[in-house]
Formats: sequence, structure tokens, C-alpha cells
Amino acid sequence: MSRTESPARLAVRKTYKLYIGGAFPRSESGRSYAVTSSKGEFLANASRASRKDARDAVAAARKAFGGWSGATPYNRGQILYRIAEMLEGRRAQFAAELADAGTKRPGDVVDAAVDRLVWYAGWSDKIAAVAGSANPVAGPYFNISSPEPTGVVAVVAPDDPLLGLVSVVAPVIVTGNTCVVVASERAPLPAVTLAEVLATSDLPGGVVNILTGSAKEIAPWLAGHMDVNALDLTGVSDPGLAVACEEAAAENLKRVLRPAPADRADDWAADPGTRRLTAFLETKTVWHPTGI
Repeated sequence: MSRTESPARLAVRKTYKLYIGGAFPRSESGRSYAVTSSKGEFLANASRASRKDARDAVAAARKAFGGWSGATPYNRGQILYRIAEMLEGRRAQFAAELADAGTKRPGDVVDAAVDRLVWYAGWSDKIAAVAGSANPVAGPYFNISSPEPTGVVAVVAPDDPLLGLVSVVAPVIVTGNTCVVVASERAPLPAVTLAEVLATSDLPGGVVNILTGSAKEIAPWLAGHMDVNALDLTGVSDPGLAVACEEAAAENLKRVLRPAPADRADDWAADPGTRRLTAFLETKTVWHPTGI
């Protein structure tokens, strides 16, 4: 090599970590696993979360719950819209990661994920009017029912690494809950990239916590955790694991959203409706004297 030639540059390989409490730690266990493309090519090493990581994520979600649930619905909608803006700005990166995962028409899927975030953002200050009510009573009282967030929700994300992930996380947080998400084990890279979007989107740390690794290993610990209030098993494909998680969730009466039957799998491109918005809401009913 002559003095005028520059040495070949070594690319900085990205490290895919967990996302807990607004930070990007490695797994406390030090474990990782190889992520490959749909063609079997090596892409990266992703952290394999442990039950200790799951406990840390629940603690972060609980810490964030008071501030997030106390924010105005309009403010939560603004933040979801900001997430959509940031995701749109990294469209090319997400499309490349989805293509590696074998997703067909990845650019269209990224666009659909952005649109889904905007759609849920628009519901932030409207769901109370749809799910709440003023109830007629035989007496001199006002009787009002209003929805309130359940608390900390553990979510096993579907194998659809972006649109499916956004479709289960957005309705949980827009209604004031915080969450711990177990990302797709097969294709976790878009989930970690989404965490980078969340970290720069005005979303308070701890509202969304993302773990990568084995749902079979992590989900039972989240299902049995006494500080988790609800459980979304959408991404659980093993019926035995789903039953075990439901049994563990019964210990503290968690709300449980069961996975769809195999013959009626979720279509993430379809109109989502309000089912997921109301799945993790509690109803508070207040009686108030009408006065004289």
C-alpha cells in the first residue's frame, strides 16, 4: 500500500441490546444468541434476556406508571405521533431489517406501522368517550363510569417484527398503561431499532421496555410476577405455554388477552378496531349527589 492510499475502513458493527427504563443494557446474564436472515445468513448477536432482566423491566415499568397514567390523553397522543414521525424518518433502516427477516414488501409494512401509530394516537383523547358512560339511576345521583389504565402489562409480541409489534404496544401505552415486551425471537432486530426510536421520541423511560430472547423462558416469569397487572399472550404459539402462563397469571387475577386460534390468526394489516384499546382498561364508577 502506498503512502497516499487509505487503509480499508472497518465498519462499526451494531450491538443489539435490551431496552429497560430508557437505557440500553446488556443482559445481566451476559448471554446472547445469533440472529440470522431468512436465508440463514448471520446478521447480528442479540441479547438473551433472563428472568432478572424481566424483573428489572417490571420495576422500570412500575416506576414510570404514575407519571404516564397521570399525563393527559392529549399529551400521550402527541408522543405517539412523535414516535410515528421518528419511525418515518428511519424508514430505510426498518425496511432493510424487515427484508432481512423475510418480510414481503417491507417498505409498505413500515408505512403501515407508521399509519397504525398515527391511528392509535388519534384515539388517545376519544377512547374515554367511547368506553365511558353516564348511567341512568333511580335516585338523586349522577352515576358516571370512566375507563382507567390497568397498570403494568406484559406483552409477548407476535412474530411479525414491526407491524405486529406496533399493533400490540401502541394500544397498551396510549391508554395510560406501561409495558414489558418480549420481542420476536426469530426477528428481534426491528424491535431493538424501534427502541432507539422510542428513546428519542419524548416517551418517558420505563413506559416501554423491550426484551429479546426466548418467550418460552421469559413469559412464565412475567405471568407469575405479582407486580404485573395484565398479560397479552398474542405472540405465544405453544398452547401448553399459553395455558401455563394463564395459570400463573391467575395468582393475582391478571387480565389476560389470549392468543388467537391457529385457524383465525391475527391479520395485522386489517382495521384493528377498539378491542385492544379496551382490553387493558378498568372501569371506575362514581356516584355523586345531584344537590338540591
